[in-house]
Amino acid sequence: MSTRHTIAILVNDQPGVLQRVSGLFGRRGYNIESITVGQSEEAGLSRMVIVTTGDEQTLEQIEKQLYKLIDVIKVINLSVSPMVARELALIKVNAEPAERPEIMGVVETFRASVVDIGSHNLMVQVVGDTTKIDAMIELLKPYGIRELSRTGVTAMIRGNV
Repeated sequence: MSTRHTIAILVNDQPGVLQRVSGLFGRRGYNIESITVGQSEEAGLSRMVIVTTGDEQTLEQIEKQLYKLIDVIKVINLSVSPMVARELALIKVNAEPAERPEIMGVVETFRASVVDIGSHNLMVQVVGDTTKIDAMIELLKPYGIRELSRTGVTAMIRGNV
């Protein structure tokens, strides 16, 4: 059975590492649904968080192949533990003055915020898990989404681990 997996990869902060990691996925025919990369708590190391789909055997293969890459320090399957996962979306939506109260109702319901106001549109920022972002986008579609920019998922295991 194919399921979604969230994997954290600790890598040396070197040019070309992202290309080698994503290339590995591409060569093996594994899809990357989302990828985020940024500094980690340790100087010289970056953390990649990749969301992919596959069965347990596929995930095992991905882990083994990642460890063969020279700059990969550690691979952690976050999906096997309780985790906190978030992404951010900026959504520019058509908003004539008469529609704004209605749109603000959606924004407040999702604990989102308006970060820019134009004469005919609003830019909304929403942070949450993937299903929350998807739901907000669906509710804003009828107003007309002019532009959408979405980060990938970033995640950590909950608790004292």
